[in-house]
Amino acid sequence: MTGGAGSTVDVAIVGAGLSGLGAAKALSDAGHEVVVLEARDRVGGRLLSAELGDGVQVDLGGQWVGSNHARVQRLATELGIEIFPQYGEGRNLLDVAGTRRTYKGTIPRLGPRVLWDIFIARRRIAKLAAGVGAERPWAAERAAELDGQTLAEWCEANVRTPIARELIGLAGRTVWGTGPEELSMLHVLFYVSAAGSFDKLIDTEGGAQQDRLDGGAQLLPIGLAEALGSRVHLSTAVRRIEQSTDSLSIQADGVEVEARRAILALPPVLTAGIEFDPPLPAQRLELTKSLRPGRLNKCMALYEEPFWRADGFTGESVIDTGPVTLTFDSSPRDGSAGVLLGFVGGPEVADMAGLGEVERRAAVLACFAQLFGSRAEHPLDYVEQEWSAEEWSGGGPTSNFGPGGWTSLGSSLREPVDRLHWAGTETATVWSGYMEGALQAGERAAAEVLADGG
Repeated sequence: MTGGAGSTVDVAIVGAGLSGLGAAKALSDAGHEVVVLEARDRVGGRLLSAELGDGVQVDLGGQWVGSNHARVQRLATELGIEIFPQYGEGRNLLDVAGTRRTYKGTIPRLGPRVLWDIFIARRRIAKLAAGVGAERPWAAERAAELDGQTLAEWCEANVRTPIARELIGLAGRTVWGTGPEELSMLHVLFYVSAAGSFDKLIDTEGGAQQDRLDGGAQLLPIGLAEALGSRVHLSTAVRRIEQSTDSLSIQADGVEVEARRAILALPPVLTAGIEFDPPLPAQRLELTKSLRPGRLNKCMALYEEPFWRADGFTGESVIDTGPVTLTFDSSPRDGSAGVLLGFVGGPEVADMAGLGEVERRAAVLACFAQLFGSRAEHPLDYVEQEWSAEEWSGGGPTSNFGPGGWTSLGSSLREPVDRLHWAGTETATVWSGYMEGALQAGERAAAEVLADGG
């Protein structure tokens, strides 16, 4: 494959994120000729590393490796990327309902009534998620009922204390990048089932935020792309896909490819920007409109040192005054500089969009100062990544169904359309929305192609 017009391959992969590159590597290792077509001028999709100050590396997209993210751990080992623990020594902070508390672990001391409320809610969610599963949530016994209500409505009916409801909502803004009033409860249960438990989604030690990758998470797709070499084409947006009886014709910027099959490994909403002939089935087209990307900004502030550590804090906090809802210590492995990460998610992203760059920065730093003191208002450098403004992402960290989405459209999420197959972390049944899910989805799509004879 040279990239010129008239090239022919076995499989074309649209999207050079972790899922697409993983699928391409699996198919290439199986002896198939592949090409990867990526609209951006870089690989990685929603994984993006950058530098602050004098070369301090930060992750502006996905960054954590969970305790049981076996695929990510295996790939990191193969590429020689070291994994190290998320900093967690000291006490976490909670600033909610006008009261500031410090605590260790996942659940703060909130009084017996609130703690009991949270315990019961988590137990109910776990029981419901076990009945839903991640393979076919639309077919669950109570699917219609659960898909007919939002997470906010479920909390209103099942969570008695306002503080417990607020904490669940704040977690959702970061996990899904969407407010609880927009999320289908069935989608929440699917997501919990794919992760193994609600606790794993929000925990650091033993959960999704346990470890980090030395050098940044984007090293994973960079390593895969290097192994694929000239098979990866950047700045090559796919515009049109034509299907015939025994092949596909894919027209992209500067490239026309003939392939026996194709894997589309990109956020579902971006599929709407590709012209298909014949058109995609109506249900699949509707899915691209209904499975909407979340809204999540990552804000990073650089300091000479992680000063909060000397004060006995982990850097992890929850705050309800906004725009930041959650913070983490994202400092370098050796602690040679301090980096505070703040998440702005869901409705707060829309509120921030109406502000100028200076005002947004001031609002975020004011949250940092409220949590960690006045030193936090004076960083050496600062960066904000707004994923909703990314043309080739549309948002992040993942895409979500609102009420009615799963039961009406969910069955088409992974269903091939003739010679078209679907990957991307949204299609995963294990850790959907995470790097682990992206790799699992690429693995599954590649297996489909191989099972169908390529």
